[in-house]
Amino acid sequence: MGLLALAIAPGIAICIYIYFKDKFNKEPLGLLIMSFILGMLSIVPALILELVLGKPFDQLGGQTMAYVALFAYGVVALSEEGSKLLVVRLYCYPRKAFDDPFDGIIYSVMVGMGFATLENIGYVLQNGYVNGVLRMFLSVPGHATFAVIMGYFVSLAKFDAANRKLYFFLAILCPVIFHGTFDFFLFLKSTLLHISGALASFIIAIILSRKAIKRRQALSQSFVKPV
Repeated sequence: MGLLALAIAPGIAICIYIYFKDKFNKEPLGLLIMSFILGMLSIVPALILELVLGKPFDQLGGQTMAYVALFAYGVVALSEEGSKLLVVRLYCYPRKAFDDPFDGIIYSVMVGMGFATLENIGYVLQNGYVNGVLRMFLSVPGHATFAVIMGYFVSLAKFDAANRKLYFFLAILCPVIFHGTFDFFLFLKSTLLHISGALASFIIAIILSRKAIKRRQALSQSFVKPV
């Protein structure tokens, strides 16, 4: 029971945090909960894609740096971020409640935390408390930063029809870059290098996420109708 709580707590805490960052036009709780649940379900197509895309890499074999990079970016990051964006695009984006510049971030984070929470449950139950604590401070917040970056561009797409395709492209490209870089260094399994590289990617993603949140909050305030 303790392991399960450890696995679930980080994702829920981040959901609560981002919910209170949505200061000017709160989203319906039902939509947020459903986005979280669909985010959990999005792990299924991600796993299928990883199996399909990973087969050619298994046949190649080897652990060269090029192999690790292609696997991290082209298989893991692309499959996972693509599956999350699919939920955001098909379920969250068309909703009438998606009517505010901050909404892309909050919906993307709910989807991302649903995905990260289910993934975290599997890892923590299998590997124990130490893994759970490490993932609490790295992997789950990492998914949150990827989601904020994704949501930032999804919001831009929502309110700028002329550049919609470009922003949706960036909504998948940028999270894949950060996710892939994070995983790439971890997959290298070279103690000093993989820790420093993964942390550098994580810290940069946090900085950009904070800036994205502040920018969308400021723009969201301008959407508030005077009483």
